[in-house]
Amino acid sequence: MSPDALNSLFALCIGFALAGALTSGYQFMMQRPAAFTLLHEGVAPRRFAAVPFLVFAAPFIIMRNTLMGIQIERRRFEFVMMATVIAGFWSMMSGTFFLMTLRAAGVIA
Repeated sequence: MSPDALNSLFALCIGFALAGALTSGYQFMMQRPAAFTLLHEGVAPRRFAAVPFLVFAAPFIIMRNTLMGIQIERRRFEFVMMATVIAGFWSMMSGTFFLMTLRAAGVIA
């Protein structure tokens, strides 16, 4: 496996782990699961505060909604595959940003 592929795999895993940790923390604090409906709740400052949270939590929310849709709505394979690819790419990008931030802060080499 090439170093670039390994780096991308690591960023993908970090992105999904970060998304899972954020949504689990939100669910623990608010006693309800995180969802994209946060953008429609409350006053304008609350909506703007939800945007950075949803940027990093979106891969987990997308996959959770997709897996629930498979069980409840019997979604087609093509839709599930497309949602998985989107969540994976999103996770890789957020993981890359998170790793770049840690490198810039000097936390990792």
